Amino acid sequence: MDIGGPTDVQHVAHVTFDRFNGFLGLPSEFEPDVPKKAPSASATVFGVSTESMQLSYDSRGNCVPVILLLLQSRLYDQGGLQVEGIFRITGENSEEEYVREQLNKGMIPDGIDVHCLAGLIKAWFRELPRGVLDPLSSEQVLQCESDEDFIKVVRLLPQTEASLLNWAINLMADVVQFENVNKMNSRNLALVFAPNMSQMKDPLTALMYAVQVMKLLKCLTEKALREREVTSPQVDTRSSNEAEDGEKEVDNEEEDEEEEERDGVYIIEEVGSEAEDGDGVYIIEEEALQIIRVVADDHKSESMKSACDGSITSDSKGADGVVQPLICNPDHIGSK
Repeated sequence: MDIGGPTDVQHVAHVTFDRFNGFLGLPSEFEPDVPKKAPSASATVFGVSTESMQLSYDSRGNCVPVILLLLQSRLYDQGGLQVEGIFRITGENSEEEYVREQLNKGMIPDGIDVHCLAGLIKAWFRELPRGVLDPLSSEQVLQCESDEDFIKVVRLLPQTEASLLNWAINLMADVVQFENVNKMNSRNLALVFAPNMSQMKDPLTALMYAVQVMKLLKCLTEKALREREVTSPQVDTRSSNEAEDGEKEVDNEEEDEEEEERDGVYIIEEVGSEAEDGDGVYIIEEEALQIIRVVADDHKSESMKSACDGSITSDSKGADGVVQPLICNPDHIGSK
């Protein structure tokens, strides 16, 4: 009796896709027909659209790039929420460029300064091809006159930008919950984040727009804080113990009030202007002056990086003889 050949045979292979290495476990007979790397995968995590990045969900259901979640997790683990001036003080340029290169490889080195981590979060938003608020017209934002107007206008954002904005607002709210330690209230944070949320070309319009964006971010951050008071007063549990230690530094309620008043003029004092105690009103010139300072600092930092890129050779070595990574240039990175 002749036995026929097998029929209806199926070959099952488990294939994994990796953002950096493409398809892993792909049968050899399929390799010629399937590109090893996805066409949409980017070699860098900065300055690229979220469509070419690996995404994941945060604890609040926002679909955001994994890079942001990695930076946030490390910032919280290292107690960044309790560091004075977090997101206001800039980190070392050399360290930031080294971390950028490691992030492009999908990892974050240990022992990175928290100011560097915070600066990279701002830089990620600033270098987006299209700013988070750019889907909205400048007229829509500039015409907002109340908190209700701001809340209504952000509901017009597409899902991708809405998720990014919501993630950023909750990050700012986490920081503000420790303002008695880090000296960063909702206004201070809105001031440093505002220039990173849009890509407007005209300088004058951009300045006025940034002032309005600052008010929008402050409004949304305070709204998030009010909602937390109703639902859950907890911030990330990894930071709760350190926060309690920080609160012990405040002796009584009078000192709390004095600290709160000082926080309100924390950055204003640096640029040589004064704010009237208690009224909580800041004139447009003061806000514009501070935003100019923030933008100028960002440009100064970037120009220093460019100068460094042109003057340091690629075989530069540290004291330990190890080659030190230089400016992250996507053209020099091997083939999210």
